[in-house]
Parts: sequence; C-alpha cells; structure tokens
Amino acid sequence: MNAAIRLPVEQAYASELQALARSDDRQKPAGWSLSPQAVLTYLLGGKAGDGTPVTPKYVGRRRLMETAVATLATDRALLLLGVPGTAKSWVSEHLAAAIMGDSTLIVQCTAGTDENQIRYGWNYAQLLAKGPSQEALVPTPLYRAMQTGKLCRLEELTRMGSDVQDTLITVLSEKMMPIPELNTSIYAQRGFNIIATANNRDKGVNELSSALKRRFNVVVLPLPEDMAEEVAIVSKRVDEIAGGLDLPVPKNVGEEIARVLT
Repeated sequence: MNAAIRLPVEQAYASELQALARSDDRQKPAGWSLSPQAVLTYLLGGKAGDGTPVTPKYVGRRRLMETAVATLATDRALLLLGVPGTAKSWVSEHLAAAIMGDSTLIVQCTAGTDENQIRYGWNYAQLLAKGPSQEALVPTPLYRAMQTGKLCRLEELTRMGSDVQDTLITVLSEKMMPIPELNTSIYAQRGFNIIATANNRDKGVNELSSALKRRFNVVVLPLPEDMAEEVAIVSKRVDEIAGGLDLPVPKNVGEEIARVLT
C-alpha cells in the first residue's frame, strides 16, 4: 500500500488519464500522450469516450485553458502569470501530467538558484579524478526534459536572478543547450517544452528581460470571478484532501464553506 501523503497527479488521476487515452483517436502533437482536445477535457471536466467521468481540474474560463494548451501544441513555451491563489502551479502540474504523463521534472526557482541548477552541474569527485566528462555531468530537470522530449516546469521564474533567467534564451530559441566544457551541445527532442509560473504581485522580484518574455506566451490566471466559483473550487479541494487523508466530509460541506467565505 502506498502511504504517500500526496501522489503526483499522473498517479492520483491515472484512471481518468487512461480512460481518455483509450478513447482518444485524434491527432496528437509529437511526444504527447493525449490530443489537445483530450487534454482540455481532462482539465475542464467531462466524459471520456467510454463514458468514464472526468472531474474538472480547473474551475474558471475555458478560453484560458484553450490558450494554454494551444500554446504548448504549437511549440511555444508557456508562462502562467497571476497573484497567489490563482492555481498557476496546479494548472502547470496537470498540464504536464496530461500531455506527457510526467509532472515531476520541476525546478523551484529562488533567489539562490544559479546556472548549475538550471542547465547542468558536476560531480566534483568525478571531475577532479577524470576531468570534464559525460559521466561527471549531473543533469538538471531541464536537461533531462530536453533529452527525453518532455515538459519541464519552472516554478516562480521571476524569483531567480535576471542573469540566470537569460540562460533560458538559447534553450527556448535554438532548442539546444551548449556544453562548452565537453565541446558539445544537447539538442531538445521533439515534445520538449517549458511551462513557467510567476507571481505578478510580489515586490522586489526580478522582472523578465524583454528578450526572454518574447519567447513565452503569457496566460494570466485571474482570481475566482464570484462566490459560487470560489465555493466550487474549495469544495473540490476539500473532497480531494479529505479522501487522501481518510477524513469524513460533511454532507453540507458546500454550505459550511460558503458560510466561512462570507
């Protein structure tokens, strides 16, 4: 029995993803597990072709999810922008799970993030013993995503320094990463892309350079539009969290949530 408090969403929602994949006969972009239409059904809810119910993962404007999926289908990097609580990380994780079946290639950006955590690092024992070599190189999630043609998630992109941010420019424009120590480069495999998130309310963070921003399609996620939408979001999360922790959920949970929120 798996006692993990929280599983990756591709495992938590495996039955829905499998049902969508079984009945999905539409054209898929290179490397994708599902077609763009099936990804939208997974995000917004509905039914798979065999009648399996698919729960909504995002409660909000359909057009925003359509734009996000279309961005990734056309090989553009995606930046999800918004204030805290607008489901940026949640949407990023579910997009990666639905598209690639793997949401775990993630870099949490901070003020201390340096180039080694974005591009690649070195095993210094190997480096001292043998010099620069492929065996001494330590791949980052971004490096592995390029190697395998998967999605890499960059959380809170604007928290890391502008000079480190700009190391992404070559990756996004040329789809390659130079490794000068080995006199070689790694070229992204088909399917590779980046989903980044950023908080547009924080002060003192590092703004994206215009050159880097041009390489992203930006989708701004808003706060819930009304009380009904907010109650629906919180009710859904209460059900999911309670299920994971084996906690009972009151029958009138929606009423209780509305009372607390108002």
